[in-house]
Amino acid sequence: MPQDKGTVAVVGAGDYIGAAIVRRFAAEGFTVFAGRRNGDQLKPLADEIQAAGGRCEARTLDARKEEAVAAFLDEAEAAGPLQVCIFNVGANVNFPILETTERVFRKVWEMACYGGFLTGREAARLMVPRGRGTIIFTGATASLRGGKGYAAFASAKFGLRGVAQAMARELGPQGIHVAHLIIDSGVDTAFVRGRMGNVEPEPDQLMNPASIGETYWQLHAQPRDAWTHELDLRPYRETW
Repeated sequence: MPQDKGTVAVVGAGDYIGAAIVRRFAAEGFTVFAGRRNGDQLKPLADEIQAAGGRCEARTLDARKEEAVAAFLDEAEAAGPLQVCIFNVGANVNFPILETTERVFRKVWEMACYGGFLTGREAARLMVPRGRGTIIFTGATASLRGGKGYAAFASAKFGLRGVAQAMARELGPQGIHVAHLIIDSGVDTAFVRGRMGNVEPEPDQLMNPASIGETYWQLHAQPRDAWTHELDLRPYRETW
């Protein structure tokens, strides 16, 4: 792996999409700072990348905490400079509206929207003085429409999409590429397969996390005279 291209920060480096993003950017020679609530769960991923000749720094991170997000990105900047910041926190829950407590609604909003605002703002603070950088937010089908039982999740993802749009309009002229990626399909994860029960998914019914990770790399690699702000991603067989 080539080295010394700077750093990439992944906020919400989960086992599937987040891990795929980490692998893809590490393969391009970036030092990747990976953060998640339980940072010890990142050790196998960090060991895998380091065994392949790359660099991955695993950290415990609560994206709802302003000081924690700032410290995480400052550390990535100190090892960098920080070239790419990706907000990939999920918070996908389903509750009927009468069972959606104040705590559930607030927690989902804090994770999926407020955390995105903190991450985007702190990344911009570091990138704007240099006049370059990429900030990518992970969206979902719920970013576009609210489904049954998804009042909390959809409202948070709607809000995150608004944050991304506002940042793109403000920061694009300053050289910062802000993109919002809508994952409009089930992803091949243990969570999704569990919800499918004993039904085996058909070929290409679920999205491969590695394919999603490739798209994040392509967004970052775009020339600035043809930047994409929003991109929706789904299997070819998905109805929409």
